[in-house]
Amino acid sequence: MQDLTRAQKARVAIRSFKTIAYAMALRGFYRPSGKMGQTLADCLIALSPEIYGSMNDPRVVELKGLEYVIDRLPRGIEECTRIILTEEEQFEDSPFEKIIPLKRRRTCYRISDNEICFVITRGMSEIYDILTHISFLNLEAKKIHTRMTDEIGRMPNEWKGLEKIMPRIGSLKQKEAEEAIWDLSLIVGRPYHETKAAYESLETNKRQNNSNNGLFSLIYRLGKRVEAEQEDFENFLIVHLTPSLMNIIAHQRYGEQWAQDIKKKLIELNLQDRPLHIISANLHSVVNLIYGYAGVNSCKNQTAKTDDELYQFVQCLRDQSDAVLSFAVKNGLYELPDRSGTHIDCQIIDTGAINGVSVHPDLKLDMAAISEKKPVILVMDYAFGAQAFEVMDRLLEPFDEDNKEPINVCSISVMGKAGILTGQKGDIMLANAHVIEGTSDNYIFDNDLSESDFDPGVNVYTGPLITVLGTSLQNRDLLLKFQSGWNTIGLEMEGGHYQRAISAAIIKGHISKDVKVRYAYYASDNPLASGQTLAAGEMGVEGIRPTYMVTKVILEKIFS
Repeated sequence: MQDLTRAQKARVAIRSFKTIAYAMALRGFYRPSGKMGQTLADCLIALSPEIYGSMNDPRVVELKGLEYVIDRLPRGIEECTRIILTEEEQFEDSPFEKIIPLKRRRTCYRISDNEICFVITRGMSEIYDILTHISFLNLEAKKIHTRMTDEIGRMPNEWKGLEKIMPRIGSLKQKEAEEAIWDLSLIVGRPYHETKAAYESLETNKRQNNSNNGLFSLIYRLGKRVEAEQEDFENFLIVHLTPSLMNIIAHQRYGEQWAQDIKKKLIELNLQDRPLHIISANLHSVVNLIYGYAGVNSCKNQTAKTDDELYQFVQCLRDQSDAVLSFAVKNGLYELPDRSGTHIDCQIIDTGAINGVSVHPDLKLDMAAISEKKPVILVMDYAFGAQAFEVMDRLLEPFDEDNKEPINVCSISVMGKAGILTGQKGDIMLANAHVIEGTSDNYIFDNDLSESDFDPGVNVYTGPLITVLGTSLQNRDLLLKFQSGWNTIGLEMEGGHYQRAISAAIIKGHISKDVKVRYAYYASDNPLASGQTLAAGEMGVEGIRPTYMVTKVILEKIFS
């Protein structure tokens, strides 16, 4: 038998994970510590994803990976032994607590002390994401459990100390907390300063957002859950996937309602016949650039270097978002919160209502063209993975199903963050093709953006991007293979799915083949560089410049 390369083994592991996850969804349940769950875990172990760092080292607990996962799962997940994935969202009048994770837009409900429910509205990408995180948590829980006893079966002093402080975890004095962190560092096998940093990070999010129960509780509950499993089979963690969930996968139910709400609003505003420009982006940068300069006076006199003046200005706007928004809604902005369950909020900007609104001097907008053509801008918040196809496919369908008149879509711009393979955090990537991981699907297109559109001094890379199954399912060998084999410059999760929908809409005659397509990403991480993976944390202020530089270029293209 021919030996596989490490990249080939990684590819097999991802394909196996995908297949097993789908099979378990059809089966309806699995136990992470059972046979099928262990098979999923084996795939993850074989991959050893960069984002999970030292997951495969049995001597240490992967703290950065735990932080990343806990930020994307509902508070209290470590306490639960029953996890339900369903498509039903009939909980409005129920007594169950609604929980939305800090850094992933998904709706969850705490049913009881040991049961939690995920409402799945974004298809298989969301299921893969959740199952990956659960598999990782279970692997780390087993590591923690091995630290609960020593080689002769006795409980070590550091675990005794953790048990002792758990009943009064919220009232520890500073010295007691420091001693407890020291004991915890021995349990997780990490240096004191790393353990303290993880503790403080989770405590900050706990205090500000009530998004987790803290590091002490996380470590303690994960270890105790595995102990309970070993004592009684009935205590095994089990994940249920309801039959109704599988019935709606790929049927675009949520995307259809989402698109209908947008089209109804456009018709209500009598904007359906105007040129339409679609932007997939965050919900602040477009509004800030169009309305911020006129809406907020206090930021105009900020001292700044000439070449950075615009970016200094928008940094000042961060604390004045309410004032900008208040001005914007009086001058052509219409907010469209999601009510379909897609978790994709939208904004409609009628540029015919912004005549006379001054913009920052560094923003080169042709105001004469705006007053003549009065384009409409639809800003849609980020989709998640394959959900991008469902929402864009529905959005590009005609307003009227009977006469099939194409929508007057002039451009579709996708701006977002992605992992870079050829540069570093903060650099910009322009896609000229998308390759969808795990399939032979690839899409070449003419990107209406070029390196010359951007400010001098910023690193801009042009090339294919890989649209991956999930950022948590990538390892170094596989990424290097993509880089050398496909000449890819980065990885993201939605671009290929957007382009599938755009190509389909052109083939079906729903939009013109001359529609301008723009894909620009700023590098939020470099999964090949130590300390620069997504688990290292958000970019913060350093992300302002690339985010607004991309937004500026897209708006100047639309208003040229």
